[in-house]
Amino acid sequence: MIKMTGISRVKYYNWRKRLGMENSHNGSVPKAHWLTPEERQAIIDYARNYISSNSYYLKDGYRRIAYMGLDENVFAVSPTSVYRVLSKAGLLNKWRGKHRSSKGSGYRQPDGPHREWHTDIKYINFIGTFLFFISVMDGYSRYILHHELRLSMSEFDVEITLERAREKYPDKNPKIISDNGSQYISKDFQQYLKEVGLQHIRTSPAYPQSNGKIERFHRSLEEECIRTKSMINLEDAKRVIAGYVNHYNNHRLHSALFYLRPVDFLTGNVDELLKIRQIKLDKATEFRILYWSNKQIA
Repeated sequence: MIKMTGISRVKYYNWRKRLGMENSHNGSVPKAHWLTPEERQAIIDYARNYISSNSYYLKDGYRRIAYMGLDENVFAVSPTSVYRVLSKAGLLNKWRGKHRSSKGSGYRQPDGPHREWHTDIKYINFIGTFLFFISVMDGYSRYILHHELRLSMSEFDVEITLERAREKYPDKNPKIISDNGSQYISKDFQQYLKEVGLQHIRTSPAYPQSNGKIERFHRSLEEECIRTKSMINLEDAKRVIAGYVNHYNNHRLHSALFYLRPVDFLTGNVDELLKIRQIKLDKATEFRILYWSNKQIA
């Protein structure tokens, strides 16, 4: 009879199991791991509020939103769940950016702070002329240890910036990583490094990815601060950029640091923070199981 009617054996026996049960065509049966309606709305409200109120970010990803909401106790949801909610709400395109090519391999990352310091110079177009942003970044934590906004970019300006970074951390003896700019290969700069006892590593010519950490910071500085702010004079420019550097170091979640802050890696409490996040996620999962179980009973 099954063959004559064209019904598969699987469908027939499924019907047998459902005998006497109410039909629910195209009805979704809630699962224990589903987000609650309140959680979904909290994600949407948080994302919309963040887009409208944050003055720095134009292209934040859903992962950063997920971890910020988790740290601020707004919701405890995995990044993939945040992706699905924002995508369904039509908010995901707020964070879409260009595809980035993979970087070269072979570089061994430092295993702790103050092993390697990266330094570089960024040109900033300012009222028809240029300012020069010189910074020193810790290679492990991506923390900006010191920066200067100067009117020139001689080897003296570079030495001043590096020396002031050393004054903040006098007991550290890192390797200095830079590109092959004229300031970094000059005899005066090499003599300075020799006097203070620092090893200098220059990146490969015509390969800026070798100093990619600080180059990526410069891109963030450009996109999230310089292009979005109006700077009236030199003092105002220093204030605006210093504010962004503080935000980058102490508040911005970094995608290369498990979406933690550079200051978390610099101070060494990474494991504790990741553990706290996991506890929040576990508790939220337990709550959802109880929530949907009660819904089914009701």
